[in-house]
Amino acid sequence: MRIAYLECFSGMSGDMFLGALVDAGVRPELLQQTVAALDIGARLEFSRVVRSGISAAKADVWVDGKKDAPREEHSEEHHSHEDHSSKHHEHQHEHTHTHHGESARAGAPAPHEHSHGRALTEIKRVISATSISAGAKKIATSVFEALGAAEAKIHDTSIEKVHFHEVGAVDAIVDIVCAAVGFEALAVDEMVCSPLNVGGGMVQCAHGTFPVPAPATVELLKGAPVYSSAPQVELVTPTGAAIVKTLARRFATFPEMKIEKSGYGAGSRDFPGHPNVVRLTVGKTSAHDLAAKTESETIAVLEANLDDLNPQIFGYVMDQLFEEGALDVFALPVQMKKNRPGTLLTVLCKPERAGVLTQLIFTETSTLGVRRREEIRQVLARRWQSVQTSWGEVRIKIASMNGTVTNYAPEYEDCRRIAKKNQVPLKTVMQAAARAYLDVDGKA
Repeated sequence: MRIAYLECFSGMSGDMFLGALVDAGVRPELLQQTVAALDIGARLEFSRVVRSGISAAKADVWVDGKKDAPREEHSEEHHSHEDHSSKHHEHQHEHTHTHHGESARAGAPAPHEHSHGRALTEIKRVISATSISAGAKKIATSVFEALGAAEAKIHDTSIEKVHFHEVGAVDAIVDIVCAAVGFEALAVDEMVCSPLNVGGGMVQCAHGTFPVPAPATVELLKGAPVYSSAPQVELVTPTGAAIVKTLARRFATFPEMKIEKSGYGAGSRDFPGHPNVVRLTVGKTSAHDLAAKTESETIAVLEANLDDLNPQIFGYVMDQLFEEGALDVFALPVQMKKNRPGTLLTVLCKPERAGVLTQLIFTETSTLGVRRREEIRQVLARRWQSVQTSWGEVRIKIASMNGTVTNYAPEYEDCRRIAKKNQVPLKTVMQAAARAYLDVDGKA
């Protein structure tokens, strides 16, 4: 399988991630076309910069013809106010404005703005209307939902009341939607992330001084390994944290892989002796090598919950399923609603047999619903070989990988038939068949 490893030794921000994607092979035109399709008055530019001796790709967002200014990320919450008119009524007005610029770009404080922002529902509509894949839309929406949920918790409000400041929202939409599209274009099966260097110190915002990492960043990085090193500035932004939270399957040191390519994405500031970049490395893991030595096939998985089926019928149903082409049938005890003990029936089969087997489950059991999904399974190459025992012939099932035998087993039904006919223990027949195979083949 193909894997991407994101190294956040200088933090993580949305623009840094976009730069790393492009430097690792994602076409910049793809991301620029994505921004144009958003139709929110923005465009995206890429350039080459050097950060402490490392050449990296730099992403810059232009909004309404102006290059995005370095901004801190912070929140400001407006509580209720009173209208002292002659009618003397109260007008409750509560929402959260979140200024989403990437503070890793520079350390200047954000301007104090009070213009009405974009709610999460509006941003979701923008994403939904954009001509990108359904998968990219789902990723982008998930990132924004994680960001909104963190802000809502910090400010003790609901996610529906979180608003993203107008300029910052455009910047965040570009970073997040392009991150989703670019990640999909990278075509990897998994992204692993390193521990994140969050920086340190304090950060100046319009409403005061806050500790680094910012409260929203701390909330988003729950469960992730973090540390503070090198420049004492904000290195991980809430947007960067939300992207990592959504895309990274796990956190680990550099995984075993055969490296194919790597890319560096630059932050705005150049710290002496500290490369302000993120590195994205793409390669193939040993799991891919295993796949190359085995066969891959698509199977259907059928599941049904049974809580009122006569146990005597269950064995009959299993036999019928096998006769109709099931690859495997098994059951697990489960505790169902109203504390009733039940059984989870699972059937593996070829996709073309799923309809017939589903009909059989409905006909022969008491279930009212059958769940179905398709999965990919890796299987070892298998063959049969017959051996002679003192009681007769027994088939041996042999599994191999890349030409090397990995498993072998006497066929149960052959051994059972012989044991019953000759009145000998089943285990004795199976042991004799295994010895006969080893004598003939000379290897296990």
